[in-house]
Amino acid sequence: MTEITIMGTGAMAMLMGGRLAKRGVKVHFLGTWKESIAAVNKEGICVIEDGSPRYYPAEAFLDPAQLRGTSLALVLVKSWQTERAARQLSEVLAEDGVALTLQNGLGNGETLGAVLGQDRTALGVTTYGATSLGPGKVRPGGEGIISVGEHPKISALINLLQLGGFTVQQTEDLSGLIWGKLVINVAINPLTGLLGVKNGELLESPAVTRLMGMAAREAAEVARKLGVPISFSDPAQAAETVAAATRENLSSMLQDIRRGAPTEIDALCGAVVRQGKKLGVPTPVNEILALLIQGKVDLSRKEE
Repeated sequence: MTEITIMGTGAMAMLMGGRLAKRGVKVHFLGTWKESIAAVNKEGICVIEDGSPRYYPAEAFLDPAQLRGTSLALVLVKSWQTERAARQLSEVLAEDGVALTLQNGLGNGETLGAVLGQDRTALGVTTYGATSLGPGKVRPGGEGIISVGEHPKISALINLLQLGGFTVQQTEDLSGLIWGKLVINVAINPLTGLLGVKNGELLESPAVTRLMGMAAREAAEVARKLGVPISFSDPAQAAETVAAATRENLSSMLQDIRRGAPTEIDALCGAVVRQGKKLGVPTPVNEILALLIQGKVDLSRKEE
């Protein structure tokens, strides 16, 4: 039986694990969310589609020592957890194994590669979405695509993901796709988190829509100065199109805020601000959004 280790136990981890387990893949999770780990071990992965729950068998662990010798891994932890995940993977991943990151934001591949080595680190990006409905439970957020960069060991992971029903493409221009997703994320995720609304609701306010465009254009200008080509000419329109297409989705940042978890703001708006400063590109909107999200998180913790 084909096996895979998935780093993380949140929405995207459950989505991918559920689809793979459905096709007979033996799925192991390694994470820190104790309630999700307990739920998976007790009932399996719960995928809720059309209002009906379906359960798929899997195993979940807190201790990497229980997963030695893994050949294939997906990294789906939050960006702020990447360093810990890399250390755990260094104990788990076989010498000839490979780990594919599909995380949001910038810098995750570099963090993993510094610990695992580039020969065991593959990079990718995905437009699939998912909403966590509690520990071990997920609602798919519509179809998407997984794009992966070139790597000598990537074919086994591509085949496995395709077995799980995912659309996968290999590309030479992964940096453009990563930055393209970042442009969209900085326009949507912080504002949904701050306002507590679904993606599509952002478009109901001209003021909010204007802010979306400002954040997107700043990120796109940083990408342009870096020489990274992105696939759309109008960043604001691209962000609005995605918000409309994912109208009913709860962004990952809003989900994090609602459950009191740290957000990925530093790898999104924070990364845009840092790169902008290096290149001399002003990014005031992204900086304000980053500060507001951090302030919201700080104050919500104080209330607890």
